[in-house]
Parts: sequence; structure tokens; C-alpha cells
Amino acid sequence: MNLLVTGGAGFIGSHFVDELVKQGHKIKIIDNLSTGRKEYLNPGAEFFESDIRDFEKIRPVFDGVEMVFHLAAQARIQPSIANPRESNGNNIDGTLNVLVAARDAGVKKVIYSASSSAYGLSPKLPLTEDMPADCLSPYSLQKYVGELYMKLFYRLYKLNTVCLRYFNVYGPRQPLEGAYATVIGIFLRQKAKGEPLTIVGDGEQTRDFTYVGDIVRANILASENPKAGGGEV
Repeated sequence: MNLLVTGGAGFIGSHFVDELVKQGHKIKIIDNLSTGRKEYLNPGAEFFESDIRDFEKIRPVFDGVEMVFHLAAQARIQPSIANPRESNGNNIDGTLNVLVAARDAGVKKVIYSASSSAYGLSPKLPLTEDMPADCLSPYSLQKYVGELYMKLFYRLYKLNTVCLRYFNVYGPRQPLEGAYATVIGIFLRQKAKGEPLTIVGDGEQTRDFTYVGDIVRANILASENPKAGGGEV
């Protein structure tokens, strides 16, 4: 199949592209390399260094594409708090551009990388997809708005969409430092340097973590299952 991966040079997206190329698909990548890295690009994919906020530049890339995996985003909570306008442009305006381009190009399905941050700090466990959103940061709100756009484009234009809420992804190529490092990346860096692990609060917190290979498999299953669609989370 002819597939497009936005954010395909990033931590998660690059693993996904590797698997799709291995399966024999024809892959296009859109990435602005703001957090993605050229060394993560699979040579078997066609790369377009573009920003999803630039509609006129990305629109032609969608021609001939059958399915889009939308992973490009300004991820993480703290950067969105520090600069909500910039993250809004990436996560909402950029997502809308992807949807309009997919609609205009006749794409069959869009799989959207959503976020478990939509749940907030719900004390009710287990978490379920039909729980009301409780967004506590610009990032969580922006990713949730992306879900609503996915549902809306299905209702208005019959563009088939599905949303996958990721929980704290870890694995090879994950950032170990900087604003986009997660707790596992930070712990790995501290361990490698012989530093004590930083524990925030009382240490009794619990979190769910997902291996990047499982995220890849979930995206593939969502793309292959004809019942996964209609803006479903």
C-alpha cells in the first residue's frame, strides 16, 4: 500500500516506518526534524522535510496515498505550558491541515496518535475510552481537540479515522534529556552517569508504560481492522 507517516523521523514514527518498509509498503514521510533525526530515517522511505503547519507545502505529498498515520506533534506537557501558542499551531492547526489534505486527496483512512493525558488525574480505574476528558495542560487539550476533529471529519466528509491514546511510550531512540525526555529516559541517563534517580513527590505514584513496539503493532492493527474507524478512540 501507499502510506504516509507524519513525524516519521521521530522516536515512535521511525520505528513504525521501519516496520512498514519491512512489510513491503511504499512509504512517504513528512517531518520538520524539530525533534526527529535524520539518522532515524529509513532509506527505503521517501522523505519530505516539511512542517504540517504549511498546508500548501504538504498538500501534494498526500496525492496517491491510501492511508495516513498522523504522529507529528509538539509532544510533552511542559513545552505546551511554556509556549501554548506554538504547541497549538502544531497540534491543532497542523492536525487540521493533515485532515484537509487527506480529505482532498481521497485518502481512505487516517490513524491519529492521541494521548492518554486526556484522562487527566481520574481516580477511577481502570480508565475507559468513554470517560469524559479532563485536560490539565494545553498539550492534553490540543491532542483531545485532535480526536474531536477526527470524529468530525468522519461525520462531515466520511473520511475514515481512528484515534489511539498512547500511554508513556518507551524504547530505543527515546529522548534521554531535554524538554522531551520522559521519566524512563531521564532515569536511564542518570543511571549511565552514576547519578541518583530523581524521585518526585512521595514515590508512591503509579504510571502505565507502553513499549514502542506495541505502539507500532497497535497502529498496524488499527489500519488493518475494518471495524476500527468512524472516529473511534
